[in-house]
Amino acid sequence: MTRRSLAARLALLFACLSFAVLAAVGAVLYQSLARQLADRDDAALVARVEQIRALLQDTDLIALIHQKPRLFSNMLGNREALLVLRFPGQAPLIEVNPSHTPVPRVMPLRTNAPLGLDDVRHAAEHGDIPFSVLAVTTPISGAPQDLEIVAGRLMSERSRVLRAYRNEILLVASSGACLLAFLAWWGARRGLSPLRALARQTASIGVRNLSTRIEQRGAPRELAPLIDGVNGMLERLERSFTQLSQVSADMAHDLRTPIGNLLGQTEVALGQRRDVAYYEKLLGSNFEELQRLSKMTDNMLFLARADNADNAIERKLLPLADELQRMVDYFEGVAEEREVRIAVSGDGQVWADQTLLRRALGNLLANAVRYADAGSVIVLTATAHTAGVEISVENRGPTIPPQHLARIFDRFYRADPARADSASSSGLGLSIVRSIMTLHQGRWQASSNDGLTRFTLGFPPQPR
Repeated sequence: MTRRSLAARLALLFACLSFAVLAAVGAVLYQSLARQLADRDDAALVARVEQIRALLQDTDLIALIHQKPRLFSNMLGNREALLVLRFPGQAPLIEVNPSHTPVPRVMPLRTNAPLGLDDVRHAAEHGDIPFSVLAVTTPISGAPQDLEIVAGRLMSERSRVLRAYRNEILLVASSGACLLAFLAWWGARRGLSPLRALARQTASIGVRNLSTRIEQRGAPRELAPLIDGVNGMLERLERSFTQLSQVSADMAHDLRTPIGNLLGQTEVALGQRRDVAYYEKLLGSNFEELQRLSKMTDNMLFLARADNADNAIERKLLPLADELQRMVDYFEGVAEEREVRIAVSGDGQVWADQTLLRRALGNLLANAVRYADAGSVIVLTATAHTAGVEISVENRGPTIPPQHLARIFDRFYRADPARADSASSSGLGLSIVRSIMTLHQGRWQASSNDGLTRFTLGFPPQPR
């Protein structure tokens, strides 16, 4: 089934509305004209009857009929008119009926008062052609009884005028609707031209030119929200595509190191026969490399699940003191090896998923222990307030340059361009923290000044 264009639909709708409006206006004008013509004809009929009645009151009817036999027919002035003068129960004295219209049976009015339009009676004759009739009685000098006057008129001319007028109304309404439909289609085509230009611009954007943006100059104001939405979508796509490309490159780089080590060590071992101790050392080294690959794979799977908007988390109220102390106990041994100490402070409750909270804090503490100066103190602090709970991890060590802080939560991003620590880190720890906070609708922030680095996580309060 072929779908009509928007311009065609607007033109069709406008044509229907235009025809309806023009036809309604024509119908009102038609009814007004018909009423005026009917009133005019009825007034002419009343005037003739009054004229005849006045004439007969002062004249000898019989003498008038003999002297002027054509007087009454000339008074009618129309071949469609009817006039009958008769005494009740007798043959007509005068009957003027050029069109041979049957004389209707109408009860005559017995009044000497002036006649009005309401005294005229209407009927339909000869194919629904209107017929107006007026019957009255009037006294005649020298006559024993009143004379009955029956006057009428067949409105063929009026019907013909109204029919022609009705046909003209339909013609004008149809022509006007067609003209207005064409103008509506032309206007809609011109009005939709910016939308077609927008479609052409969006169709020309591909993977190679995602940085292209839709120009708003010259576009109608109604398209401004759509253009802003498309530009925002392009910006997100460009950022996601760039990030995906960077992630792919970084993942390939990080996977290449352990895989290269595994291949190299295995190739050397297969070059010649070795003793058992060498193979045991080789298996231990390969085991460490496989652990790195397994950890990186687990982290990537976690991030993929966390990026799913439908991923649900099980939040509940957790005691902050217990959770923080648990993390301190877990990292106590590693901290002693690095000659650093972990101090904890804070109390209250946090509305969070317990497993995800521990993983986020574990990643932050692992970073702090790795980069903290020997002999320094890592401070783990929790602060509760009306906007929620803030947990911060603070350590003294190398200052992170400002240009790296903005991207430090990106996947596979390391502030050290040389990747000197790539053997012990996959570059996914802080991106996992960001994903966890996104699932909690929380906040994450990093600052580093004068050798003091602080990571802050903000958890929203429990909904009421």
